[in-house]
Amino acid sequence: MQPRLKALASSLSPVRPWFARVDSGTLKADAMAGLTGAAIVLPQGVAFAIIAGLPPEFGLFTAVVVALFAGIWGSSMIMVSGPTTAISAVIFASMSQFAAPGSEDYIAMIFTLTLMVGVIQIIAGIFKLGGLISFISHSVLIGFTAAAAFLIAASQLGGALGLKAGGGGGVLERLIHVAGHIDQVNMTAVIITGITILTLTLLSRLSKKIPSYIIALAVGSAVAWFLQAPAEGVAMFEPLASIVPAIGVPDLSPGLVAELLPIAATVAFVGLLEAISIGRAFALRRDEPYDSSQEMVGQGLSNAVGSFFQCYAGSGSFTRSGLNADAGAQTPMSTVFAAGFLVALLIVLAPYLEFVPVPAMAGVILFVSYRLINFAEVRHVLGSNRKETAILAATFFTGIFTELDLAIVVGVITSLCVFLYDSAHPVVAVGAPTDINGRRVFKNAATYGLPECPQISVIRVDGPLFFASVENVEQQFREAEAASTMPKTKLMGLKGLWKIDLSGASLLLKEIRRARKAGADFRIFTTNAPAMLILKRLHVFDELGSENLHNNKGEAIAAAVEAADDNICKDCKLRVFLECAQKPGGAA
Repeated sequence: MQPRLKALASSLSPVRPWFARVDSGTLKADAMAGLTGAAIVLPQGVAFAIIAGLPPEFGLFTAVVVALFAGIWGSSMIMVSGPTTAISAVIFASMSQFAAPGSEDYIAMIFTLTLMVGVIQIIAGIFKLGGLISFISHSVLIGFTAAAAFLIAASQLGGALGLKAGGGGGVLERLIHVAGHIDQVNMTAVIITGITILTLTLLSRLSKKIPSYIIALAVGSAVAWFLQAPAEGVAMFEPLASIVPAIGVPDLSPGLVAELLPIAATVAFVGLLEAISIGRAFALRRDEPYDSSQEMVGQGLSNAVGSFFQCYAGSGSFTRSGLNADAGAQTPMSTVFAAGFLVALLIVLAPYLEFVPVPAMAGVILFVSYRLINFAEVRHVLGSNRKETAILAATFFTGIFTELDLAIVVGVITSLCVFLYDSAHPVVAVGAPTDINGRRVFKNAATYGLPECPQISVIRVDGPLFFASVENVEQQFREAEAASTMPKTKLMGLKGLWKIDLSGASLLLKEIRRARKAGADFRIFTTNAPAMLILKRLHVFDELGSENLHNNKGEAIAAAVEAADDNICKDCKLRVFLECAQKPGGAA
């Protein structure tokens, strides 16, 4: 119990391990990244809150409080949390059945939901359920990232073209909305968007240290002023009604908690999938360690605390995280700076938000979404592995054609199916010796066309031997037998055997009896202690005999060659094994 309490105290401690990485250099880089992120999240937080059916300022409160706590207590070095498209959409779809969006009852229920989401996530992190993320393969993350980039781009396309906002939805719904109003494209908005993206492209090629996003926004705003964009029908952002959150305790009446529990569990799950997927994707890209269970604690704390400050449930943000990485962030201090700068910007710039054109912000986010797609990794997966390609495709197209949060679920299920298929089809290979660079090694006889001993078959089984795989393994045994004109003594290597159950043991017993009934024999060589313990417990060794159990392949081959029929050996010209020299007809 004491280690668990110690681990809990470490997870919740305000002194975080990443503090040691902070120095004057990282502080400078993080400050610049934080300023860039704060400038971007101003209109983004407003938009996401509206999607969730909440007053726009609640999105900005979420972008400050949730980002701050998740950044400090999370595990990712550069992931930024806050309001997201997926969470906002899930909340609106789930909660609008209880009250009218934007109403006082609706808002109060959202705060209760957010606190419940946070508690669920903290509990999941404390019990180390982050290990479940192991079922999310790298291909899932690549596909999810690409789908998220498309969703982000599709969500900004209307604003970039100067169209009125649509009803939301996925990638296809947004594209259909744009296509249906293509005759209403505002060329002034297109010019602002194009110049903003062009500015970003040029600045990003010059140096990553340049605050290109802020400069691009300034250039876009200047172009809008020069072209008199408002008079041309270009949308501008409206000032906020409030910039300071009210502190309050969410309603925790038993009836309400029971009613919201299923929704809270769903939102918590979707939020963790988003955050952990994003955090792990950037950790892999930056070659940094990542603790998914600690991320659960960080996300939970951010939502639980945020519920007292008029925040709604947040998660990791692809847009802000990608922007944070591109802006040169080094540690979670970038999120601390971002929160501080955002508060300052709210105080100073909130009344002037109306001068920022929507197309300029849309151009910045379109550029970020493009940079999120790892084209090199996509090409690598597509050209190297069909199974991983299927996982990537299932994840990506689910995100494109349905919902982004569902894409992760489909990706995980597809990965699990691939894992189960591979587990049910372990590698069963008949090996033969050959010389490579002066070394004697065993390779697949069929693949490399190597001669096999007419009396002895050396078989390797790599993978689990359990109820789901025995049929396939037995079929491969029969195929190997069919290639021989006489019964062979089987030497079976179980070095790669990492699981065996009663069905697997029964198959081995069957093979032992089958070989001996045909006049051959059966030998096993392995040093796999867990496998040996299970085989002994399932009485396989009782049938095999201690003299037929060997520690290594060489020992098993020597015993099998010694027991081989001399009448066959004397006429054999193959002499596959070195030990064959000691048999009749061998070298003197």
